[in-house]
Amino acid sequence: MGHTQGLTRMKATAKREGTGLRHSISIRDHQLTVDEPLGAGGDDAGPDPQELLAVSLASCTAITMEMYATRKGWDIGHVEVDVEYTPAERGCPTKFDLIMRLPDNLPDEQVQKLRVIAAKCPVHRVLDGEVMFQERIERVHLAA
Repeated sequence: MGHTQGLTRMKATAKREGTGLRHSISIRDHQLTVDEPLGAGGDDAGPDPQELLAVSLASCTAITMEMYATRKGWDIGHVEVDVEYTPAERGCPTKFDLIMRLPDNLPDEQVQKLRVIAAKCPVHRVLDGEVMFQERIERVHLAA
């Protein structure tokens, strides 16, 4: 998770594909497709943006626990993290339910430490902390 340490900036670009809601996302040398489900006007060609938020939290949590265990020399075997995400609604905050599945033969001491470390993953910290937005519009000429 080294890209998130310090003041490193990350850039993701979303570009519309065709006439629907499908977008091609570029980040570093990677590309993925983001779309809305059929019932929301999309073609369901990929996860929607809010699903990607849950993916970010699940994968960051798993990787953070695995990196910590590796540094400690612990063999923690198979790690699986489920995230159920309920967006904020009137009067209710956004809710993330995390289920971290670890092998049942791990010592309780390791399991408790991994639980503490999991909450320190960079994505968890961003979601739990203060966030600032700067927005601007750049007008561009589209070639015919």
